[in-house]
Amino acid sequence: MAHIQRDRKKLLTRVRRIAGQVAALEQALETGDDCDAVLVQIAAAKGAMHGLMLEVMAGHLSDHIVAEPDPGRRAGEAEVLLELLKRHAR
Repeated sequence: MAHIQRDRKKLLTRVRRIAGQVAALEQALETGDDCDAVLVQIAAAKGAMHGLMLEVMAGHLSDHIVAEPDPGRRAGEAEVLLELLKRHAR
């Protein structure tokens, strides 16, 4: 995937931020933080994962659907994205 390689640094930065948020969540659970603090950490990690998913989906849409000259391949890539959206919506 060209967009994954092109955006690698930005995506890795997001993944590392997510790892930090998950580590903070683990720490909150280990130290017995109040449930409101734990919920905030969960929401932050979920939001960060959602942002990462949207970033990769946008690259897929741009590079593999919009810019794809072959109608058959474009339809196939659109189907891949549709299936990902269905799974993500669960």
